Amino acid sequence: MTVLTRVIARLLLPSTLITAIAVLVKGYGDVGDGFSAAVIAAFGVLLQYVAFGHRAAARALPLRAMPAVSFAGLLLALLVTFGPVLRGQAPLAHSPAPGADVIYLGTLELHTALVFDLGVFLLVFGFAVGAIDLIAGATDRERGQGPL
Repeated sequence: MTVLTRVIARLLLPSTLITAIAVLVKGYGDVGDGFSAAVIAAFGVLLQYVAFGHRAAARALPLRAMPAVSFAGLLLALLVTFGPVLRGQAPLAHSPAPGADVIYLGTLELHTALVFDLGVFLLVFGFAVGAIDLIAGATDRERGQGPL
């Protein structure tokens, strides 16, 4: 890859992550959600692999944590889904209930829809980046470059 490609890839990573966070936060009240945000963030990581190669991307990114990230996302989504059942409510019942006071973080309303989307984001992002790393590593082994 050219120097220009690498510079652009390096500059686009923070932009894609910020865009992913914006889509995640905006998702419960407007267009966007955890799945879309995770795909956007994974695209930024994939761009690093394309521009720098598997070895450099693996050194720069915390890829060993991706299975744990996926598992944490799955647990969070399941907790939000089935937590209300333990309190005698329907699955995915929102908290706070409609009409109740909402906790704010700045202008962001904190409630279970955002937490569920965060769980989906972690699950999809961890899986996608793990799959990208697995495929890139297999490609390196096929080319005879050996393991990391």
